[in-house]
Amino acid sequence: MPPKFDPTAVQYVCLRAVGGEVGATSALAPKIGPLGLSPKKVGDDIAKGTKDWKGLKVTVKLTIQNRKATVSVVPAAASMVIKALKEPPRDRKKVKNVAHDGDVSFKDIYDIAKQMRGRSMARKMAGTCCEILGTAQSVGCTVDGQHPHDLIEAIQNGEKVVEDYEAPATA
Repeated sequence: MPPKFDPTAVQYVCLRAVGGEVGATSALAPKIGPLGLSPKKVGDDIAKGTKDWKGLKVTVKLTIQNRKATVSVVPAAASMVIKALKEPPRDRKKVKNVAHDGDVSFKDIYDIAKQMRGRSMARKMAGTCCEILGTAQSVGCTVDGQHPHDLIEAIQNGEKVVEDYEAPATA
């Protein structure tokens, strides 16, 4: 016989979803079905919770307590860089292999680095900015009209100073 259901137990489920779209319930069912949740209802909740990230792939963290799922978005650096480009949402089924050749300001990169600081492995904020600049390079955009790698070299040589920032501790 299975163990009794504990209403105070909190469980976390992380999955990748396309923002603003209802994912396939067949993909959700094996993950959340055993927890006593309806995949269709959770899929609608995910679509509602990720509507700000329309068309972008983001990681979604489901916090499940007392058979209620709470959706929180855990955006990746690439998703945040693409969102900072302010591109119009695209139809994933029709438009393939999009080149993200826009321009982002260094202030946007710094703001993204502030959000990612808690998850970064870098010792200082300059290292986190370099990580985000590397992501911008792989996405294919420029930063303040320059190639991102030029800014990385400027930070490492000390020509560009990055203000230090310590992320608040998360529980």
